[in-house]
Amino acid sequence: MPVVNVDGLDPKKFILIKGARVHNLKNIDVAIARNKLVVITGLSGSGKSSLAFDTLYADGQRRYVESLSSYARQFLGRMQKPEVDYIKGISPAIAIEQKVNVRNPRSTVGTSTEIYEYMKLLFARIGKTFSPVSGKQVQYHSVTDVVTFIENLPDETSVLITSDLKVKSGRKFEEQLAVLLQQGFTRVFIDSKILKIEELTKDNQAFSQIENHESIQLIVDRLTVNHDDKDQGSRVADSAQTAFYEGEGKCQMHVFDANGFETTTFSNRFEMDGIEFEEPTENLFSFNNPYGACKRCEGFGSVIGIDEDLVIPDKSLSVYQGAIAPWKGEKMGQWRDLLVLASRKFDFPIHKPFYDLTQAQKDLLWTGNEHFDGLNEFFRQVEEQTYKIQYRVMLSRYRGKTLCPDCRGTRLRKDANYVKVGGKSISDLVLMPLDQLITFFDELQLSEYETEVSSRILIEIRSRLDFLCDVGLGYLTLNRLSSSLSGGESQRINLATSLGSSLVGSMYILDEPSIGLHPRDTKRLISVLQRLKKLGNTVIVVEHDEDIMRASDQIIDIGPLAGNLGGEVVFSGSLEELMNDNKSFTAKYLSRELKIEVPKIRRKWKDFIEFQGCRENNLKNLNVRIPLNIFTVVTGVSGSGKSSLIKGIVFPALKRHLGGYTEKTGKYDKMTGDLSQIRAVEFVDQNPIGRSSRSNPATYVKAFDDIRELFADQQLAKVRGYKPGFFSFNVPGGRCEECEGEGLVKIEMQFMADIYLTCETCGGRRFKDEVLDVNYQGKNISDILDLTIEEAIAFFEEKKPTATQKRIMNKLKPLQDVGLGYLKLGQASSTLSGGEAQRIKLASFLTKGSAEQPTLFIFDEPTTGLHFHDISKLLDSLNALIENGHTILVIEHNPEIIKSADWVIDLGPEGGDKGGEIVFENTPEEMAKSGISYTGKFLKDKM
Repeated sequence: MPVVNVDGLDPKKFILIKGARVHNLKNIDVAIARNKLVVITGLSGSGKSSLAFDTLYADGQRRYVESLSSYARQFLGRMQKPEVDYIKGISPAIAIEQKVNVRNPRSTVGTSTEIYEYMKLLFARIGKTFSPVSGKQVQYHSVTDVVTFIENLPDETSVLITSDLKVKSGRKFEEQLAVLLQQGFTRVFIDSKILKIEELTKDNQAFSQIENHESIQLIVDRLTVNHDDKDQGSRVADSAQTAFYEGEGKCQMHVFDANGFETTTFSNRFEMDGIEFEEPTENLFSFNNPYGACKRCEGFGSVIGIDEDLVIPDKSLSVYQGAIAPWKGEKMGQWRDLLVLASRKFDFPIHKPFYDLTQAQKDLLWTGNEHFDGLNEFFRQVEEQTYKIQYRVMLSRYRGKTLCPDCRGTRLRKDANYVKVGGKSISDLVLMPLDQLITFFDELQLSEYETEVSSRILIEIRSRLDFLCDVGLGYLTLNRLSSSLSGGESQRINLATSLGSSLVGSMYILDEPSIGLHPRDTKRLISVLQRLKKLGNTVIVVEHDEDIMRASDQIIDIGPLAGNLGGEVVFSGSLEELMNDNKSFTAKYLSRELKIEVPKIRRKWKDFIEFQGCRENNLKNLNVRIPLNIFTVVTGVSGSGKSSLIKGIVFPALKRHLGGYTEKTGKYDKMTGDLSQIRAVEFVDQNPIGRSSRSNPATYVKAFDDIRELFADQQLAKVRGYKPGFFSFNVPGGRCEECEGEGLVKIEMQFMADIYLTCETCGGRRFKDEVLDVNYQGKNISDILDLTIEEAIAFFEEKKPTATQKRIMNKLKPLQDVGLGYLKLGQASSTLSGGEAQRIKLASFLTKGSAEQPTLFIFDEPTTGLHFHDISKLLDSLNALIENGHTILVIEHNPEIIKSADWVIDLGPEGGDKGGEIVFENTPEEMAKSGISYTGKFLKDKM
């Protein structure tokens, strides 16, 4: 291990860590160069995150809390200080992790990056409101507009200033005239005639003629324009003010000439075409505010309605064959029969498959016509009879989340879209891909006044959009839900938000920012990291990506292996120095001394499942075949449509076909092929294996059931009558009731993130003392949970293991096979990375082995968090599944995985609107030879 004398280094030039002992770190000393791009690498479980997050960031956070109020500081004594002798030269720390922690259904890309906040300001300041009826701009007038109007008239022009005569509630017309007389008004204007109020009240005949007249105007002032009169302006202003008040916001200017008069109406109300509009304010554009949120969906963008996919599940069937699921059976089938009988009257193709119908014909099935009632009317009638249980059950079968029809999913009230900037409403802008949105703002033409008002706002919007495009997210829209982003996307959005805030002198700690990035986009990410560094920040990246390592100023390699065999600094220095180091696995892979070999033979395939007419998101009506019983990789640049195809169509369509419940299926025409060859489909993603800290690797692979049984079999447990459930931390009994078996107690910090502290009653051991009295081979249940998977396998592997011990080992062995031997049995699932969670799921399928029915396994970037050396273990596990008769389908960018596949489907050619097509389908060799796609060019070097 390289010895670094941190005591002799300057903390102004280095961040100095002495004697770090967190988790598996073995009392290591590390010097991290300040204001540089530093990569911490090593095998999975070697201690990279323990050094970066649990030591460096944890101490930065502790020091931050130290600077806060006495309320926050009262927990400081209980906040665990990282096990380390000292850390010097530390800066304010910002950690950007890859977990998608957003549960808020209202959070979007726009709100989390603050771009939407600036856009609300922009529309409130310079937005112009247009009437949906005439398309004219809506404006309101002030007294100044009336004065200007009079000043622009020629001298000697006669003008009458009037307002509509309003009879106040509770008064008669006669009483209203009497009040006006008392106020000093003397005349009214009716049918181009000026009449005196006093005379009208005395003349009963004249009064009865005008009493119910539609348009009576009160004359506020009569004047002849004289530009030499200095008092004219103030007189007109006073009269206009009075006219606006009496006319409840409206006043009329009647300009007389030889041919009669011409009327101009002024209104200080924001109205046009008989509609009163809301004036643009920030709240009008806020969907998190009841004032601005769409009234129908309350700002969520979706409503519970009738789901078309549930109503017409199999789009390859025709109406005659029963494509419409609810129109079956004796009673409901009558609706279908009516349509079949009436179809010839309006030439409807009842024998044509649903996916072949035109959009107009599909719409007709819902709206109906004079010859038959459509699906909308059918469901309306069903809703009317929901007092009957069978109708309630039927309705629930076809209900699902659907896009809100009022706001198109943009969550805003309708009239917010009447306000436009550059001819676009705010909803138009949030639905645009970010790379198009930045072009819109770059080309935006504004008047001098608008430029002055909005210049600062536009700087903020443009800079944030620039950063998002620079980290390869130009294909997203601002309306995209934060909870629907992948871990890598979420992290890069946080990175772009941090860049937007332009902090200096900080320490950024990033957890694999290259996740989900095609090698083509990694260079753009590197330039963003370099920009952070140039601002005067220290950028520390936990990473396995070769390109980022080659761009770094310092590489710290932790290892040499994982778990107890790791936790040492194998290397610290520049890339050139690393390449001359022969101890480090990283150096061996970078120098190609070690490499993942290209498979000698590719598996052939004949069975497949075909999806036709895929149109979800940016997919351009493509047809794709998924081969069975082989290893297939779907790849392509970020945003090319991989997730739309696999997560949006392939997985939910197969899940529904096999009778499971899933989210809404994306748009496609039909699914054909050898469907009988697949009995189950599993989507193995990076979501946590459990929502709480109670879930852990041992419980997930069901090994903990057998461990509890083993302890219940011990002599002391039998004497005391302890059953297996007594050794569970999930149910009352043997667990510590202070922390309810969590081992941690949550402290709510009000306006800050909650703090988790070790339970003082059980010391974090989760169980009561009497439970811990029961031992097996010198260890209690808490000690067993504290073992790593490798230690546990060695512990249970006796010369003559019992049947229970064999079951435990069989369940734990796959975790070791997928490279997770370094994890502790009781490690909380909330502390696992996305890649670790995914490999635990993989291990749980491996434990079932060949007993499982033929399954299509879909993996979403399984190389997340994997070092080169671990990828070979992952490939062995994937191949083991294929040997057991299963099918593997992987979404991946990693060239090592792509070159090991039997078949590659490459989407592209670009992201967003320029993607969504199949660029290439064949073996990796053919792809590398063709060079027609970005993936092919990067793959060439690896073959």
